[in-house]
Parts: sequence; structure tokens; C-alpha cells
Amino acid sequence: MTVTKLEIATEVAYVTGLTVRDAKYLVEAFFDTIKSTLASGEEVKLSGFGNFSIREKTSRPGRNPKTGEPTEITARRVVTWRSGQALRGRC
Repeated sequence: MTVTKLEIATEVAYVTGLTVRDAKYLVEAFFDTIKSTLASGEEVKLSGFGNFSIREKTSRPGRNPKTGEPTEITARRVVTWRSGQALRGRC
């Protein structure tokens, strides 16, 4: 089962007594804050949940899986996530 942002907003509205519209705005603002913080190169640490960080990957040789033709995979930044100890304990 997949949980969507709308389902999260609905649950936030139920728990807090906010309207679903206000809760949706809150959830969107929360994720936008995480995105902009990661884009600026900083880590995001959510106590009891986990840590998001940016990892620099260097360029490396690869291949086109369809044709088998060798190609170079360009350098890029990727988001990594490590679960917190409390979350690992519950799962």
C-alpha cells in the first residue's frame, strides 16, 4: 500500500482539527522546506524518523541496457536517506 500526500494531509487534519485544505498546505510546506534545504546542500534530520542527505556521485562508465553500447554516466548529486533508530525498532 502507498501513502499519498493527500492521505497524510487528511490524517493531519483529523488529528489536529485543521481543515483538510489547511493541512494540505502544511504538508506541502513541510516537503518544500525539506526539498529546498537539501537543494542548498544541507542535511535534514528528523528525530525518530531518519536523516536525508546529499551525496556527490562521480562520473563512471556504464552501458545502454537496450543496445549494450558503452556510455559514460555523468556526475550527479543524489538524495540518500537513513532511517532513525526509533523507526528501525518499530519496523
